[in-house]
Amino acid sequence: MTAADHSTATQAAPLLELEDLAVTFTTESGEVPAVRGVSLHVGPGETLALVGESGSGKSTVALAAMGLLPGNARATGRAALTGTDVVAATEAQLAAVRGRTVSMVFQEPATALDPLTRIGAQISEVIRNHRPVSKQDAAREAVELLRKVGIPEPERRATAYPFELSGGQRQRVVIAMAIANEPGLLIADEPTTALDVTVQAEILDLLRRLATETGTGVLLVTHNMGVVADFADRVAVMRHGEIVETGSVQDVLMRPGHEYTKRLLAAVPRLVTTAERPAGPGEPAPPGDSPAAGQPVVELDDLCVTFGRRKRAVFALRGVSFAVHAGETVGLVGESGSGKSTAARAALGLVRPASGSVSLFGSDLRGTRGRAGRALRSGIGVILQDPVASLDARMSVGQCVAEPLRIHRGDLSARERDDRVAEILERVRLPRALADRAPRELSGGQRQRVSLARALVLEPRLLVADEPTSALDVSVQEAVLEVITELQDELGFACLFVSHDLAVVQHFAQRVVVMRAGRVEEQGRTELTLLHPETDYTRRLLAAVPVPDPVLQRRRRTERQAALAAGSLADGSLADGSLAGSEENA
Repeated sequence: MTAADHSTATQAAPLLELEDLAVTFTTESGEVPAVRGVSLHVGPGETLALVGESGSGKSTVALAAMGLLPGNARATGRAALTGTDVVAATEAQLAAVRGRTVSMVFQEPATALDPLTRIGAQISEVIRNHRPVSKQDAAREAVELLRKVGIPEPERRATAYPFELSGGQRQRVVIAMAIANEPGLLIADEPTTALDVTVQAEILDLLRRLATETGTGVLLVTHNMGVVADFADRVAVMRHGEIVETGSVQDVLMRPGHEYTKRLLAAVPRLVTTAERPAGPGEPAPPGDSPAAGQPVVELDDLCVTFGRRKRAVFALRGVSFAVHAGETVGLVGESGSGKSTAARAALGLVRPASGSVSLFGSDLRGTRGRAGRALRSGIGVILQDPVASLDARMSVGQCVAEPLRIHRGDLSARERDDRVAEILERVRLPRALADRAPRELSGGQRQRVSLARALVLEPRLLVADEPTSALDVSVQEAVLEVITELQDELGFACLFVSHDLAVVQHFAQRVVVMRAGRVEEQGRTELTLLHPETDYTRRLLAAVPVPDPVLQRRRRTERQAALAAGSLADGSLADGSLAGSEENA
């Protein structure tokens, strides 16, 4: 948006206006204030980013603006959506504006999609709920929306169920549903959390065009400062339920006035590129890949994995080979559908390979079964991408964390288990008091740290982490990675780190494996592979990473779009994603 456009947007009637909004939750321990005195507005064609740490109240503000607060929440103040006061409105009045006038992209697509209904039918339902469209026309629109948000083979994916899609694809489906009726205001709660960097860049381009061409306003709730720099016009920073700083994206990100904002920005991992650290003239070539000595903790050798049968068989992995040694972290990166999660699940023995082998702690995983197999797997800790799906809603946090101890450490007393749970919760920066709460009472970042605590409670020899920081704000992400590093130094476990965040991988992993369409594109030491990539695909991934500097990010986006137009960064993301559904079937 240009300065003139922004001035016009701010002068027009706001699409969303919050005045002195407060939200209080009634819990067993009493009244808990979550939001206090929040005032903000979003005009037509404008993007306001709402940032802050996990638990700061960002998502609560977004839910209050939609009138979607849970039954134990009480809102006061004023929240106006195109003139309708949400706080005082009836459910019928809210139903008239939701989906058509305002729409929302939720943080966790697994909870936003009906697992028993096909993708196309869910999008068609959203269309027909608000417009007089035939089933056939709605079905065609659903396919076009899937194509618009970058879903490969949209005709086929429209007939799929949510569990047949990767996490990134499910998030794109949620975005397709949100923009189906071209709403005047889009509230996006972490819309790019589950997306790889190239698809993230495409989605931001799509939302940017939507704002420019139709005047859609966007309230963007996120912890990704690179996305804020790339997409937002203004920024509001929240802490402990209050807004501590607001301003233009340039002022807040480049000249922060509040100490809290300064700390947030200082915690952002920044991708170092060859432009910032070029190889000097006459400088010797970086040394080749030299993994840690000794027997690998886990090794994949020429692994092939297929899903489906006969003509419908799809290769999810083709000839994948890499190893992880004790004490080292290997980053597994690539676009959504590249095979990252399938490779991680193969390392866990959750996928039966068509050919090749998986060695775990020196034993052939396929040939080790029964009690010996269970003993072998007790040395593995796992963090899954979606903390909602991985934590049992019927258990307390303490029971979830203690479950591996009950299964594998029957020699411990109940008191010893409780002490171990309390200790590991504190090590992942969570108070002991959370042990008695239910997972649904925690924020997304807190739930992910509970998953981390459960994975580490047995002091594993191998930690397999599938997008462990995707739901975390930058300061908590930094703290969690510090915890993993400290425990890795202490216990010496190997870590297979699956992520689409290349900046995190660059700072955290010693080696990196880049995957594309089920194959290993390249692998090697992290500083060599990410600073001096050998393939166009890796260069395209790096070019799509947003940086938390609005001026630099604008230049990077312009250069990337020019390179794509010229074909030097051939954008094959849609074709490359054709295997994505296989990852979630593993």
